[in-house]
Amino acid sequence: MAGTRLSVTKEGADISNDRAYDPALRASLLFENLSDGELCIVADFMQPRTAKKGEVIFAEGAAGEEMFVLISGRIGAQVHHSGDSKGHIFAVKPGDFFGEMSIIANESRSATLTAVVDSQLMALSGIDFFRIVFEHPSIGVKMLNSIRRVQNIWLDQISQHLDDIMRWGEAARLRSICDELTGLYNRRFLEKSVKDRFAEGLVGLRSVSLLMIDLDRIHIINERYGIKAGDLVFIATANVLRSSTRPGDICARLSGDEFAVLLPDTDTDHARIVAERIRQNLIVQKIIVPKSPDGTGEREVCISTSIGIASAPAHAETWEELNRAADLALHHCKIKGRNRVEVAAD
Repeated sequence: MAGTRLSVTKEGADISNDRAYDPALRASLLFENLSDGELCIVADFMQPRTAKKGEVIFAEGAAGEEMFVLISGRIGAQVHHSGDSKGHIFAVKPGDFFGEMSIIANESRSATLTAVVDSQLMALSGIDFFRIVFEHPSIGVKMLNSIRRVQNIWLDQISQHLDDIMRWGEAARLRSICDELTGLYNRRFLEKSVKDRFAEGLVGLRSVSLLMIDLDRIHIINERYGIKAGDLVFIATANVLRSSTRPGDICARLSGDEFAVLLPDTDTDHARIVAERIRQNLIVQKIIVPKSPDGTGEREVCISTSIGIASAPAHAETWEELNRAADLALHHCKIKGRNRVEVAAD
């Protein structure tokens, strides 16, 4: 095998002979702290291997008897999921080493390693690895430290990857239950929350009230000032709902200019107080919107709202009945001129 030739001094004895190692081994992090002489000693224990494209280097669950350094080519790692499916974990590139943890921990392989393309490797048996550790402790310590550093880097990368997955998962979860524009909960989450309360038998033991909210004549703002102006009004409405309710209340945007608030442990009288607070807080808002649909200039607009209230068990025994009662109360608001609060008929 072509490579560097030099005189090597072994620990405890001077030995002068011609030795060589594949220069590609020098690129491996496993040997980054070894001197040329020390690397020659390790190279004496290693055997060259060729893996054809598609050839399995070792299989998941097999005994770990060798570790490897990839000289050229590319190796892919996979693990089995449920059924017969496999998932890609990582790719091994030239200079990387793998298979060491099965030897050190005396455990079976945790993944299947397969040659993605024709590849050249150097193999070190577990027996020879421990011979190096015990016969040449300074070399063993350096190699073990390199393994530890690489494992720490790998664990940091996995941790970051898991953090990314968790953040993505949380973002996906929020997208599934929240309105993207306002950040309020969506209709699906609201309905599930109410239905769960009915299913758990909480309604009847404790009152729950529903406010159905409709912005008055929002279409005029959209027509005069553009859709962006309407969006700014929706965002301002969401902020008013949050500031006018308790942390445990559920504020939702149902669609367009339709909003709702679920008030747990709240009877009709207290729900009316909350509804009036929302109505009054919203009507005094000065919302800055574009002066025209093309986005030039600015102006202030005000908006009023109509709110229908229904409570369970006073007005309903199911979610469907509660929703209909609150919606009917909202309809009465519009008939009576809007910008008001109406309670469902008993």
